[in-house]
Amino acid sequence: MTTAGPRGLEAAAVEAARREHGRNELASPDHRGLLRTLREIVAEPMFLLLLVAAGLYLVMGDRAEGLLLGFFAVVTVGLVVFQERRSQRALDALRVLAAPQARAWRAGRLVRLPAADLVPGDLVLLDEGERVPADGLVREGDAIAVDESLLTGESVPVRKVALASGHLATALSPGGEDRPTVFAGTLVVQGHATMEVTATGRATQIGRIGSSLATIDAAPPPMAAQLHRLVRLFAVGAVLTSVALVAWYGLTRHDWMQGLLAGTAIAMAMLPEEFPMALTIFMALGSWRLARAKVLVRRPAAIDSLGATTMLCLDKTGTLTRNELRVARLQAAQARAVDTADATHAALLRAARLASRPEASDPLDKAVFAAASGDMPDAASRIREYPMAPGRPLVAQAWQETAGVHVAAKGAPEAIAGLCRAPRGESSAWLAAAADMARQGLRVIAVAEAACATAPADLREPAFRFLGLLGFADPLRDGVAAAIAAARQAGIDVAMITGDHAATALAIAAQAGIDTSAGACEGATLAALDDAAFASAVARARVFARVTPAQKLRLVQAFQAAGHVVAMTGDGVNDAPALKAAHVGIAMGVRGTDVAREAAEVVLLDERVGSIIDGIALGRRVFDNLRRVMVYIVAIHVPIAGAALLPLVMGLPPLLLPVHVVLTEMVIDPMCSLVFEGAPARADLMRRPPAAAGRALVDLRVMARGLVQGVSMLALVLGSYALALHMGLATDGARALAILGLTAGNVALVAVNAGAELGWRSLVRRDFAAFWLVAALAGTAVMVGMWLPAARGLLHFEAPPMAGALAVLLAVSTISLALTRVVRRRAAAPARPATTRS
Repeated sequence: MTTAGPRGLEAAAVEAARREHGRNELASPDHRGLLRTLREIVAEPMFLLLLVAAGLYLVMGDRAEGLLLGFFAVVTVGLVVFQERRSQRALDALRVLAAPQARAWRAGRLVRLPAADLVPGDLVLLDEGERVPADGLVREGDAIAVDESLLTGESVPVRKVALASGHLATALSPGGEDRPTVFAGTLVVQGHATMEVTATGRATQIGRIGSSLATIDAAPPPMAAQLHRLVRLFAVGAVLTSVALVAWYGLTRHDWMQGLLAGTAIAMAMLPEEFPMALTIFMALGSWRLARAKVLVRRPAAIDSLGATTMLCLDKTGTLTRNELRVARLQAAQARAVDTADATHAALLRAARLASRPEASDPLDKAVFAAASGDMPDAASRIREYPMAPGRPLVAQAWQETAGVHVAAKGAPEAIAGLCRAPRGESSAWLAAAADMARQGLRVIAVAEAACATAPADLREPAFRFLGLLGFADPLRDGVAAAIAAARQAGIDVAMITGDHAATALAIAAQAGIDTSAGACEGATLAALDDAAFASAVARARVFARVTPAQKLRLVQAFQAAGHVVAMTGDGVNDAPALKAAHVGIAMGVRGTDVAREAAEVVLLDERVGSIIDGIALGRRVFDNLRRVMVYIVAIHVPIAGAALLPLVMGLPPLLLPVHVVLTEMVIDPMCSLVFEGAPARADLMRRPPAAAGRALVDLRVMARGLVQGVSMLALVLGSYALALHMGLATDGARALAILGLTAGNVALVAVNAGAELGWRSLVRRDFAAFWLVAALAGTAVMVGMWLPAARGLLHFEAPPMAGALAVLLAVSTISLALTRVVRRRAAAPARPATTRS
């Protein structure tokens, strides 16, 4: 029996080929370089306003103030570049995790390696559902068809034939039937083959036309559009207010230059440019955090949907179970079922081995080879394969032996029984035996064989003989039951959707903690139901067995129609429609096909259910923290804008100048990108119902909370300023007191929104180290500005009385405690059930 694989390239040959041809990579992904980042910063309204303010000071002869604002402009650039680099590093890490893999023969061993490491001359295994990793020639294969629409635009797959070793192909362009050439980026839709790599990287057909297959989509999620609309709305308001203020100031006070400074300050104060910045950073770093939890998010929008999941649809094999199969039960014809093979099972195991591919990665095939470890006839050679087809859950292989052609088949017991055309009583007895094995939680297949003169064109032609049953044990993964319990506690319903036997599915579901009270709903039953009856069955059952790929899609759509946000796991080519239809498609990272991974928003790197639950928790945390930071951004802009505008309307001297607005912004940006992004989750994160997917990030509730907090701080700032002026304090001294209150209030708003729900003790955790660092720097800057003579002149401060400063800090503390009580009361209120999207 010829099952030994080719030797492939030796290490020295690989290195020589790599030096000559380079790595198997196309153009690098579009990185946001430093110059591009700088161009975008220069176009930002806030940066332009900062330059305008610096220019006005220089025109007025206040060179020190102008240079100070210029310095702040440089610091702003540095902060944005730091945030961009941080996000870019996170995306680069995700691209490394998402890099495609390939299986190649190297030095006599079949190894899995990054596709980028392939070189011309490598022998690569191709399987159904995989992307071809390089251009090459099919050297061995059967019934292989490839979708080359990426290169040709033709959607109909083309058939490929093997070319004997040593021969060269005559046609090297894509398209056309019965050619041996395959091309990088195309998709194997049927069969399997061994290809010899002939071209890599930019020398491939896809490399020549400059195409690439994106693995990480960094496009912003839909909620980004809402934030940009909101920022544009505020920007229009800021421009109108600024223009009106400049005109009013110039016409009534006849000081157009001061009017321009006041107008610039109010425009800077009203522009909440932190909204889109916070979303971008949270999504990039949220994806990075999820990848550390073995959940690779290919589209940022999936973070929101993942956290809002209400229905989790799981496959059985490899997801709930370990996918480490071993033959645990055998039953040959006219023999009782046993746990250990003996002489009576030799024909059964031999046929099962002949029906299996020795180079396959399928755990079931590996288990068969481990059990059937005896010698096979050396004269046997495989001449044809019969892959699984729709409506025919079995596979077969034809072997040329000395006495003729031997065809061995294995698959679902009912399919093998139908292939054998056995009498009804005999078939019923075998199916009953299979059901008995399945009730023990075993995965059951049947085996049959036939003798022919030549390889049959159709498996219905030979007279197959039923040889027996094999039961495979696939134990439940560690931690599955705990993960399912955690999901249900979090308000997430769990369903099992499998192609396995109903009894096996129920046994595994019971062990995992999935609801089995309604029994298992089988594919044949589902196929006979109309839409209304189908919806009723979906509402009751949580275990679905013998389900076809088309029915998986229908189940996902039925759950969605019932109001669920559906997360669906899958690994095969036929799972792609259901994965794409689900709100969150989750592909298996190890055994999943390229098609499944491309259709899914999420790739599960370690294939553990626990990692899915961890991902849902992280998705909820990201959204919770985003909501908190949005409340903070709204809240802090109220006292800034009010302090820039209202004193002028009230006839008081200007309180906030552009330099003071910029100083405050220097605190806001790191608070958003460091403190809130890294804030820990609430203790009840996974003990409350999911939030509705797709809900507005900044809604009326967020605006109301932010306005209440902001107006409270505005009253403090304006009150301290007006009172200080009334008591005879100079304008610069009153301004110093008010800005001390604004800075302390800014820090207090961060503490209230980021830490109040978690308890004040949470602020001393390592998660809040950035909070204390930024707060200390902000406090130091204000102290230096008030008591260092040179800084006082630049900031238009005077050292205020110590009693006044202490009174302001006491007032900030009092307001903070009051706001904390409100926030905690809201956090303790029962969560409302999510209104899920359809």
